Amino acid sequence: MKTYILILIVLLSVTCGCNDELDQINPNVITQENFWETEDDVLSGLAATYKVLRDVNNGYWGVRGVELTNGRGDDFFIRNDVKALYELSTFTNTTSTGTPGNIFTGCYTGIFRANQILDNIEGVEGISREQKDAYIAEAKFLRALNYFHLVINFESVPIFTTVPQTREDYFVANSPESEVWAQVETDFTDAIAGLPVTYSDEWVGRATKGAATGYLGKAYLYQEKWGEAVSKFAELATPAGISEAPYNYDLLADFEDNFVAEHDNNVESLFEIQNHNVGGSNPWAGENADESQGVTTAQEFAPAEVGGWFEAFPTEKIFNEFQKEKTVNADFDPRMYATLVWDYPGAMYYNMPFSEFELQFGYSSMLRKYQNWQDDNEGIWISEINEKALRFADILLMYAEALTMQGNPGEATPLVNRIRNRANLSDISGLGQEAMMAEIRHQRMIEFFREGFRFYDLKRWGLIREEIENSDKVGKEFLTLPRHEYFPIPQGEINTNPEIGQNPDW
Repeated sequence: MKTYILILIVLLSVTCGCNDELDQINPNVITQENFWETEDDVLSGLAATYKVLRDVNNGYWGVRGVELTNGRGDDFFIRNDVKALYELSTFTNTTSTGTPGNIFTGCYTGIFRANQILDNIEGVEGISREQKDAYIAEAKFLRALNYFHLVINFESVPIFTTVPQTREDYFVANSPESEVWAQVETDFTDAIAGLPVTYSDEWVGRATKGAATGYLGKAYLYQEKWGEAVSKFAELATPAGISEAPYNYDLLADFEDNFVAEHDNNVESLFEIQNHNVGGSNPWAGENADESQGVTTAQEFAPAEVGGWFEAFPTEKIFNEFQKEKTVNADFDPRMYATLVWDYPGAMYYNMPFSEFELQFGYSSMLRKYQNWQDDNEGIWISEINEKALRFADILLMYAEALTMQGNPGEATPLVNRIRNRANLSDISGLGQEAMMAEIRHQRMIEFFREGFRFYDLKRWGLIREEIENSDKVGKEFLTLPRHEYFPIPQGEINTNPEIGQNPDW
């Protein structure tokens, strides 16, 4: 994926025809009539669908998506440089706030492109039945992933499973949340059946059977379908030599290796977003010839001293959460060193002593995770570090949570201890359900800081109000529930689609 498929990226566009007498196809222009003829066209369609995931404005793992998914958490602060980001982070957003609307658009762009593949692939010649089924499974994975993001962020949304053929076909009403989840489950289930376990090196980064299994388990977990979630996670967490499942996922020995480019696509990764410093030189270009295939996130979050825009900071709450337990050697949790930088003896940041940086807004630390902090600066603005969308650590802790919620905290213990052991923490044992859930919540908070899970975890646990009120979160006084559990349907959609309805809490 990081190599060959980047070359295949094109924008899929449908052009309208002229009158019958003048209707001729220009062979030098890509149209619906001369596309979908070869296997490379299918690969290009898939590449175009993947790349929306890291689009600078609309991508779920582009810079704005990373800011959106993290911004509402009690662990994250976004300063008031970009109005829309500050609004969503401080719970002062409206139906017209731009960033949620962009992500809504990005998800449906991905769905539209996946549906184009599904609608056209049967007519493409020269592809075996087995390979067509694999491409169909891959498109369904991508469609499911976008619907997963839509349902956890916007709740009740329109469902499209084919490409609209007329203007009226675009005007679709919201489907109930349960139906959106059903679509997610169906697509991930179909994806599992058709996707390969692995790819050759040139295609690393594409969706696999393990990724679809993990996301299906996550979809079950978000719906509190504990038994179904346990079943899926068990397939991934049991070594291949012990069970029929063909997976060999494992934790990296060093937590920090997950967040440096040299260790992209590693054994802990089930699915990640491929970033690379190729293509155009403009990381903010959007979808045109100047677009880079990297992201600007690290530069946005870096301090001004090294060419950054210092947009985001860890709150004091997460800074203190990391310090609740020391390692067996009485040191800070190694995840704290990998995630944050603060004023400890010998602390270095971008090859400078941390003491040379000016702390902002009263916070004690700055972001290190996903930053190119071992370089001199973020000068090229384009980061090549892949975003790890689904890690094995997430699988282990979700598996532990599902078991615990079934009343089996003892079975969850070795799963949690795997996370603790990598962090050089002592084993736990004998915890009851309540104590085990408290441990899982703590581990998820520090394991996945800056990975976009915190607010969604709090929502699943019914703890948004309690945890945000018990924090130094800027804007917590504006939190209104259940209103802020979801984003509103963007006002632009309301204005253009007469069938769609607004989230009732908005």
